[in-house]
Amino acid sequence: MAKIGMIGAGSWGVALAVLLEQNGHQVTIWSALEKEVQTLIKTRELVSLPGVRLSENVLVTADLETAVAGQDVLVLAVASAYTREVAYRVAKFVSDRQKVVNVAKGIEERTLFTLSQVIEEEIPCADVAVLSGPSHAEEVGRGLPTTCVVGAKTKETAEYLQNIFMSPVFRVYTSPDILGIEVGAALKNVIALAAGIADGLGYGDNTKAALITRGIAEIARLGMKMGGKLQTFTGLSGIGDLIVTCASMHSRNRRAGILIGQGKTMEEAMAEVKMVVEGVYSAKAALGLAQKYEVEMPIIEQVNQVLFYGKTASEAVTELMLRDKTIEHSDLPWN
Repeated sequence: MAKIGMIGAGSWGVALAVLLEQNGHQVTIWSALEKEVQTLIKTRELVSLPGVRLSENVLVTADLETAVAGQDVLVLAVASAYTREVAYRVAKFVSDRQKVVNVAKGIEERTLFTLSQVIEEEIPCADVAVLSGPSHAEEVGRGLPTTCVVGAKTKETAEYLQNIFMSPVFRVYTSPDILGIEVGAALKNVIALAAGIADGLGYGDNTKAALITRGIAEIARLGMKMGGKLQTFTGLSGIGDLIVTCASMHSRNRRAGILIGQGKTMEEAMAEVKMVVEGVYSAKAALGLAQKYEVEMPIIEQVNQVLFYGKTASEAVTELMLRDKTIEHSDLPWN
């Protein structure tokens, strides 16, 4: 049995807390919102995650020291926009080489850092790892079969965390490619916005397949230029997570995209979804990375134009379709 501090009580944090408690671990879940803490203590359930109940064995607290100090593993499950602030607050209670697992997905817009890089900057003494893959909280919380990947700097840490999270319904693989895992996880949310926009415009399966296929090509081009590995982008945190986020109505990014495709503004779509739409926060950062590493990312570029610069969704699709003719794989030679 391990002692685990779950930092963040949103739907993903609660779903993972349920999983980890069922695995036999001692779980403490923290929220900065006193109202959220009291609701969880009283009802053991989130409104955004109906039917998924926290065991009475899970301690719910608003005291950060209680959730952090002395834990074997900390799981950071806060929205990407708040990762730095929360990591800064957590740092004072973290012991040397304490394991910190980031499960959020995003890129920090100001610095263009991955979230593990943000955490390492704020908590330099921690052993930072990541958990990612096609894993909607609504399904993990209900115990539906799911697979993810843990990325860590050492095989020892990766296998330790694999054992912590692994269950009959939650299969975990290991990988040394933290960077690739995080790039795939963050950028798939932006592509999912594009997929949702296409749905909102009334386009079909052909369009969805094109966006997924060309989307992973863009993600892999950038990720490999940054130092990630091709195998990662063909795996769970790459094409796997991209498929589920583009196809599922559990995906808040796809749902927001549908509303934008139907004519709503980005602000109106986010308000209607009523949850954090990570792709909106990652879109500018993704474009910034594309410019920094001089990588062509036309889908990412058009999503930014629609979100922030007033271009209509139909205009963006037309521009994508009428780009200059090109070869699909430039590294394949003609006979």
